[in-house]
Amino acid sequence: MAVIIKVPRIAVKATWRKILIVVAMVCGIGLLVAGGVFYWSWAKYGQIVSSRLKEPLFVHTAQIYAAPPEVRPGQTLSAQWVVQELQQAGYTAQGQTPVSAMGTYAAEPDTVTVSPGPDSYHDQERATIGFANGMVSQIVGANGEQLASYELEPLLVTGLSDQSRAKRRLVTYDDLPKYMAPAVTSIEDRRFFQHGALDYDGVLRSVVHDMMPGRHSLEGASTIDMQVAKMFFLTPQRTFKRKFLQVIIALQLEHRFSKQQIFQMYANEAPLGEVGSYAIDGFGEAAQAYFGKDVGQLDLPECALLAGMIQSPSWLNPFRHADRAMVRRNVVLDAMVETGAITKKQAEQAKAKPIDVVPGAFDSGEAPWFTEMARNELRQRLNDPDYNERGLRIYTSLDPQLQQVAQNAVSEGLKQTDEVVRARYKRRVRLDERRGIKTPPLVYPQVALVALNPHTGQVLALVGGRNYATSQLDHAIAHRPTGSIFKPFVYAAAFNSSVAGTPLTNPSGVSGIFTPLTVLHDEPTTFTFDNGQTYSPHDFENEYFGDVPAVEALYRSLNNATVELAEMVGYDNVANLARAAGITSVQPTPAMAIGSYDATPLEMAGAYTVFANGGVKIDPRMLVSVRVPNGNVIANYTPNATPVLDPRAAFLTLSLMEQVLNNPHGTGAGMRGMGFTAPAAAKTGTSHDAWFAGFTSNLLCVVWVGNDDYSQLNIEGDRAAGPIWGDFMKAAVQLPQYSDTEQFVSPPGVVQMQLDDRTNLLADASCPDDWTATFLGGTQPTDTCDHSMGDQRNIFQRIFGLGKQPVNPPPPPNVAQQPKPVPPGAAPAQPAQTQNQNAPQAPEQKKKKPGFWARLFGRGNKHNSQDQQNPQQ
Repeated sequence: MAVIIKVPRIAVKATWRKILIVVAMVCGIGLLVAGGVFYWSWAKYGQIVSSRLKEPLFVHTAQIYAAPPEVRPGQTLSAQWVVQELQQAGYTAQGQTPVSAMGTYAAEPDTVTVSPGPDSYHDQERATIGFANGMVSQIVGANGEQLASYELEPLLVTGLSDQSRAKRRLVTYDDLPKYMAPAVTSIEDRRFFQHGALDYDGVLRSVVHDMMPGRHSLEGASTIDMQVAKMFFLTPQRTFKRKFLQVIIALQLEHRFSKQQIFQMYANEAPLGEVGSYAIDGFGEAAQAYFGKDVGQLDLPECALLAGMIQSPSWLNPFRHADRAMVRRNVVLDAMVETGAITKKQAEQAKAKPIDVVPGAFDSGEAPWFTEMARNELRQRLNDPDYNERGLRIYTSLDPQLQQVAQNAVSEGLKQTDEVVRARYKRRVRLDERRGIKTPPLVYPQVALVALNPHTGQVLALVGGRNYATSQLDHAIAHRPTGSIFKPFVYAAAFNSSVAGTPLTNPSGVSGIFTPLTVLHDEPTTFTFDNGQTYSPHDFENEYFGDVPAVEALYRSLNNATVELAEMVGYDNVANLARAAGITSVQPTPAMAIGSYDATPLEMAGAYTVFANGGVKIDPRMLVSVRVPNGNVIANYTPNATPVLDPRAAFLTLSLMEQVLNNPHGTGAGMRGMGFTAPAAAKTGTSHDAWFAGFTSNLLCVVWVGNDDYSQLNIEGDRAAGPIWGDFMKAAVQLPQYSDTEQFVSPPGVVQMQLDDRTNLLADASCPDDWTATFLGGTQPTDTCDHSMGDQRNIFQRIFGLGKQPVNPPPPPNVAQQPKPVPPGAAPAQPAQTQNQNAPQAPEQKKKKPGFWARLFGRGNKHNSQDQQNPQQ
């Protein structure tokens, strides 16, 4: 039987009332607690934000500046170019506000007046640069005097990376291009300029997602304000607490800063991938790293590309994943259409453009190898572990224009070398397949280029490898066998003996003062040294030239002849000279003479200043001045010069090196065929690697090409390193600052004479084919050529060896044996250049043996040989 209990209605109402009261009380307490927590968090993290903002948001790393551009009357420059240089350096036009502390300028159609400010690298001395017919016509100082030159403001190259190896270029909101902010906000935070730090729908989705088991903070939906909060104030750890604090700090930022200021923070901190070992942070640095331009010059598709990379910088890196980067860029462009930032037509036009990143932009624009070496030099000189956090201005010797030329020359030159390497690899693969051998992977050679001012030692351009993004190893400071670019030091030591009046004795017992015409024996020889040790070098392709004058031995780069000369001079004397020039690894052995010992390309560049600078060795350097942000000088650096060679010996060696380029059979004659016509001296080198070293009156360059695994490159120096050197020097002399190359000036005590091409005696009217030779005063030939003293026999006497043969004239007194006039039927030596030293020379011809008619009429041709250190060039 059912029992029905009636509950009074008033009791039910009382129960619900109590429940509602309890709920209200709980909610109230919850709100009070939440409010208290929020207030406490607001106060606590407000203090944290305030404390953090007392310090600069970005570490003021040291800034690397290039060498100041020099303006000289006669240069092909325009007023517009000068104005652009000044604007890039931070100068403002006179009357413009705010006035730049760096300086101001006043531009007229034919003049630009430059007024350095208190923060300038230079003293505050005004000058007016005049222009006429596309050239600098005059430079007038503040007091009206005519100036021979004037230096503009050095340009910022880059900032040193911080301890995390992050690099950034700080920009302001106004520096950003038109489409940068719309691109970012369209894809990252569409309501950024409308909301008050929080996009509530997105935050709610993120909170719900965080509450799911094992799914903490994988949902993004963060506003730009929240991303800035995470970047500057929080750890990357993903927790619910951090999400809550991210909201608190975002509100704090919104309370303290304008939207433009918050976006500026974001623009300077956003991670945008890596190049080499550097992290690229911020749009300013990314613009240079990926596109090789200032951030203000970015166009619509470039802005969209960078905005799209924010999502996943490594996954979307355009250098490695161009297809992914393009898809993401196009997503950003569509988002910009949806927000009304651009039209659909603009988006379609932007989508049609390829991903136009510049692989070498970071290498040439940032000069990373140069920057790292400058950092190391700075650390050694300042001996201050915190130097990079003081915002120092580091003024260096870098020439940005020449650095770009160097990067271009390396890129183009390696293409030729790579073709040779690929062709050889294909042949090896086919051969290995027949033998059933697995071929190791193809490895492309590495490269280094060092260019410096031979009179100051200032490094003007430096490339340390193929691509900094793929390998940060600096080959400019890697030790490699020097090959035949060492040989000039053997000849310089010989000329040193001449200056001292010390005769040299050859293996045949003939003694005399060494001259360019001293006969050396180029034939297979075994040299004995150090109590019975032997050394047997070989010439390139085992081709030997017999008795040759010293000048020919160098321009043909003959190994046996050079080792013989080193033996005559004394191995110790050669080694001592080389060490004084900075090649410290050499030992006094026969192998030293042909470059068996190691040196770095930078060391060889420094060593070659001995020849280019009248016997004075100038240490390579990169730092010019170190200053605090207000311009006060901490330290200025001057050249370190050491006399190591008599100026006469230096010039005599230089004159032999000129023949390497100017003589048609010189190992570097191909540079003239490339169109490089400036007066220059050089030497090729081949050992394991390929080298080319040479200089003009105002620029010295050393190029090295070789394999990282130390395997032999097996490509001659003039074929692997030579094209890079030639392209670089040819382009360099077209720049205004290096265009005024001059003939090398001989010191007192040295004479230059015209010699007959055939007899190497003084040329006269009867022998017009001549060349310029350089001698130490008193050692030059005294007899003149006379072709009437030549072979006067008739054709039948020549064929059957009948009749009186010509008599060789005696050598000059007290001079080592000179080459004899070439007898009938032999090929005459061709040790010299044509009368016009600057004219382009014909490219080297392939070797041919003298034919019957050539032997009959006494004509023939000694042909160019490449040299090797078994082999060495």
